[in-house]
Amino acid sequence: MSDESRPWVLHVDMDQFIAAVEVLRHPELAGVPLIVGGRGDPTERAVVSTASYEARGFGVGSGMPLRIAARKAPTAVILPVDGPAYTAASEQVMATLRDQPGAVVQVLGWDEAFVGVSTDDPEAYARRTREAVLERTALHCSVGIGDTLVRAKIATGFGKPRGMFRLTAENWFEVMGERPTAELWGVGSKISKRLAGLGIRTVAELAVADESAMVAEFGPRMGLWYAQLGRGEGASIVDDTPWVARGHARETTFQQDLTTPEQIDSAIRELVSQVLKDVAAEGRPVVGLGLKVRYAPFFTKTFTKKIPSTYDRDIVLGKTFELVAKMEPDRPIRLLGVRAEMAMPDDARGGHTPTRSGW
Repeated sequence: MSDESRPWVLHVDMDQFIAAVEVLRHPELAGVPLIVGGRGDPTERAVVSTASYEARGFGVGSGMPLRIAARKAPTAVILPVDGPAYTAASEQVMATLRDQPGAVVQVLGWDEAFVGVSTDDPEAYARRTREAVLERTALHCSVGIGDTLVRAKIATGFGKPRGMFRLTAENWFEVMGERPTAELWGVGSKISKRLAGLGIRTVAELAVADESAMVAEFGPRMGLWYAQLGRGEGASIVDDTPWVARGHARETTFQQDLTTPEQIDSAIRELVSQVLKDVAAEGRPVVGLGLKVRYAPFFTKTFTKKIPSTYDRDIVLGKTFELVAKMEPDRPIRLLGVRAEMAMPDDARGGHTPTRSGW
């Protein structure tokens, strides 16, 4: 397959990254159902960070409570999360991508990145990239090839594992047209249900959706953006501007439910202290706050508010307790999380810094 030299977007996604890093450290686990989550103890409250393909065959998936995962895959090996090890492996992967000829790299997380490149043979470039990553890190990856970021990102799913796939304007509707909207990047189950309420169930239907109906349902910005997603359109330029965190978040899952105001007060103060240490390292003021609460047994609610720009710890703490006051009284709490959003530099490309549980 050959084209005139032109810009392409590659989406490089590591195959079962966390599990693969653990197998490198523990070769005896190759081919064994492997689950990574929490402190590796399924009797504690924690969720699955990743599951190997073998564990996924038992129905184990990311975000699943660890105790349920252990029940589904009783023969699985369960390991604790080791963030520093995954960060070190990720840095090697991203360095390899940046070393490729003419590559512009936009890091999306530990295990994925967009690569912008001009070439007359994107498949050959993708193949060389996969080989370079494997040679340097002993880790496998898959590559999506596209003419927009959206198409490249979605293409990767068709290339997994250890493969590649091209998705462009030419084959978009052939490949995606009859698929449900939930398979689009950025459209989850909640949005797909709202779209279904408008009579929109497939990608092809979304692509030709009535704009006025979309705007009425989702607002002027998101309504038009979802319609654009249905066509696979959008940005085609990979942006390697250094990523700047928009906010920092910390959360704690409690092994015993919090049931008293004193317990909640202490937990909130500790979380705010941890978040403000992260914020202090950025040197930017706090401009917004978020509170995440998961009531027992497993109902999650979030509260947010904007605040006047401040560096003052007492102000941040006081405003956080204003959010705490919105929580349901006398209801046992299994998780609390606090997020602080910061003022952004004018020239920054940024976003939320999520916890591994997906805040």
